[in-house]
Amino acid sequence: MALEHAILVSLAERPGTGYEIGQQFQRSIGYFWSATHQQIYRTLKKLHADGLVTYESIAQDGRPDKKVYTVSAAGRELLADWANSPTPVMPLRSDLGVKLRAAEFGDLAAMIGELKAHRDALQEQLSLYERFDADYYPEPDALTGRKLHQYLVLRGGIKAAATNIEWIDEVIVGLQRELDDQSQPPG
Repeated sequence: MALEHAILVSLAERPGTGYEIGQQFQRSIGYFWSATHQQIYRTLKKLHADGLVTYESIAQDGRPDKKVYTVSAAGRELLADWANSPTPVMPLRSDLGVKLRAAEFGDLAAMIGELKAHRDALQEQLSLYERFDADYYPEPDALTGRKLHQYLVLRGGIKAAATNIEWIDEVIVGLQRELDDQSQPPG
C-alpha cells in the first residue's frame, strides 16, 4: 500500500483539508499506516496533479485560504481498482526478530529489558484498541458498510497486538531461562 491509497481512503470517507487528514491519521488510520503532515501535503499535491483529488479553496480571515480536498471520479476508480487487486502476502519483517537471532552476541539482561518495554508499549496499544472497540462498536453484529470495515480493521489490530504480546512473553521466559542458566555455577 502506498500513502496515496491511505489518503484516498481517508478522503473517500470524508472530504477534508491536509490538516484534517493528518488528524484522522493520528486518530485512526495512523495506527495502521503512519505519515507526517509534510508527507500528507506533498502527497495531496501529487494526487491533485494526477487528477485523483480536487479541492475547493475556502477563504479565511487573516490566514491563507484552506483547501478542502475531495476524491475525484478518477480517484474513486483508482481506489476501486486498488481495493479489488490482489494483496501480496507481507513478508515478516521484524527488527526485534533479527536482534533475537543475534542475542548470543548481546547482553541478555538488557535485551529482556527492551522486550519488557516493547511489551508495555504493545499492552498500551492493545488497551487503546480495546477502548475504541468498546466505545465505538458496542454492537458489532449490527455493523454494515464503512463502520463494519473500520471495526474489522480494528479487530485485526487487537489480534495482532495480543499475539505480539503473547510472543514477547514467550521470548522473555526463554531468555530469562537462558540468563538464569548462565548465572549458575558449573556443576
